[in-house]
Amino acid sequence: MKIVILDTPEQVASYGADRFADQLRHKPGSILGLATGSTPIALYEELISRVQRGVLSFALASTFNLDEYLGLESTHPQSYRYFMNEHLFRHLDIDLANTAVPDGAARDPMVACEAYEHAIQQAGGIDLQLLGIGRNGHIGFNEPSSSLASRTRVKTLTPDTVKANQRFFDEGEFQPHLSLTMGIGTIMEARHILLLATGESKAMAVRATVEGPLAARCPASILQMHPSATLVLDRAAASQLDDVAFYQYIEQENQRLPGSR
Repeated sequence: MKIVILDTPEQVASYGADRFADQLRHKPGSILGLATGSTPIALYEELISRVQRGVLSFALASTFNLDEYLGLESTHPQSYRYFMNEHLFRHLDIDLANTAVPDGAARDPMVACEAYEHAIQQAGGIDLQLLGIGRNGHIGFNEPSSSLASRTRVKTLTPDTVKANQRFFDEGEFQPHLSLTMGIGTIMEARHILLLATGESKAMAVRATVEGPLAARCPASILQMHPSATLVLDRAAASQLDDVAFYQYIEQENQRLPGSR
């Protein structure tokens, strides 16, 4: 696990954009795993800026999103398909037909999950998977106690996650308590993983991920076992880590390696 600690959320977003740019330069037809939430928005804005300046292209890329609310149509303003269209896809040179988000309105969610898992495999697997992290350590909608070998499936959201997302729904509006999400086992099959975390509210989850035991109570801790996982943190998100100076020293030394980022 590579730990990168930067001063500001803006630097975290820029670093993440550099990783995506490197991936697409190396393999223009990359399969990219994407995430929703507040943290990726700054990254997406940077990617859009680079595409509009003509220095980056998603024309040959395909994407798979981590998750979706169960019970929302793709046109619902709080659906993750709507979020991705508005915050990223419509502003890129990507073919919308090559962007996949789990079907939250599926008649048979279990079949939809199996189909999504199969589609990822048929595409050749995910080259670079973007992750955020919840305050309880969840990745995707894999809440604490999720199987560390799980596949794409229906998950019940914890009361804390429902409460955290309540601000996005109007009073009296239906708010889903179920979701479709890539499993932890699915996520771990990505060739490279990039987790971005900013803000003090994520500090304890980051600490449990990096320095805690590998345990289902912090799903993100499984990243300790991934051969190519990078966590990019601002100082607030890194504030509860015990070994900040050591991580910074390691990254400083890593930068001396040829071709490093």
